Amino acid sequence: MGKTIGFLGVGNMGGAILRGYAAGLSGSSDAPQLLAYRRSTDKLDALCKETGAKAAESVTDLVKRSDVLVLGIKPYQFEELMPEITAAFTQDKLLVSMAAGITISYLTGYVGEDAKIVRIMPNTPAMVGEAITAVSRNANVGDEEFEAVMEIFRAIGRAEEVDEDLIHCVIGVSGSSPAYTYMYIEALINAAIRHGMPAEKARVFAAQAVLGAAKMVLEGEESPEQLRINVCSPNGTTLKAVDVLMEKDFRGIVEEAFDAAVARSKEMSGE
Repeated sequence: MGKTIGFLGVGNMGGAILRGYAAGLSGSSDAPQLLAYRRSTDKLDALCKETGAKAAESVTDLVKRSDVLVLGIKPYQFEELMPEITAAFTQDKLLVSMAAGITISYLTGYVGEDAKIVRIMPNTPAMVGEAITAVSRNANVGDEEFEAVMEIFRAIGRAEEVDEDLIHCVIGVSGSSPAYTYMYIEALINAAIRHGMPAEKARVFAAQAVLGAAKMVLEGEESPEQLRINVCSPNGTTLKAVDVLMEKDFRGIVEEAFDAAVARSKEMSGE
């Protein structure tokens, strides 16, 4: 990319993105300069030492020196920080935001109709390099610039371009869904412990089973439904378990949870 990428807000998610991207740049001859800023100077210094990023002195300093500005701040911080960001922002820069409920239209209201804006929705597996990040852009972002932005998020897993009007759906299917999946894994662990398996062993068996199942969906051609059918031998153990889940409307419960996440996302966006 050969530019300067600034990260404002480098907590859990912003920090994971910076770490993943920095790791992917190792040995690159055309690596961009990385800048970061957060109010906790001790944590900022530690992160910069880990990633090779330079510490900006302030929000204004970060914005002025960045060609691409990645906002990892929380939704409630935008009202406070956007005036300061806007004062130092110029139309040649590209703004990336990951906050739930903060739309491209909202950001345009601050930085102007001609500004280049990208909205992303990553998820927490970014912390282990297995994120899925939805990426949306406005009409001002050209293909070459957009591809460079996509490379940032491919460094922490997978990245897919989607229309912004699908962001609510993205929150339901991938943004919030790790929490549903953790609940499922937790239930498997608890049941395994109840049946005599040591807790640490149960954790490994349950989590690896979910990881393997997900990999079969991603890397194979069969549908999740067909994969389920393949596992269910007639009158076997898996079929008995699946029958219970069907009886309790397991899929319906998951879809209801999905719908609740989508509804909250729309509410946060003022829709």
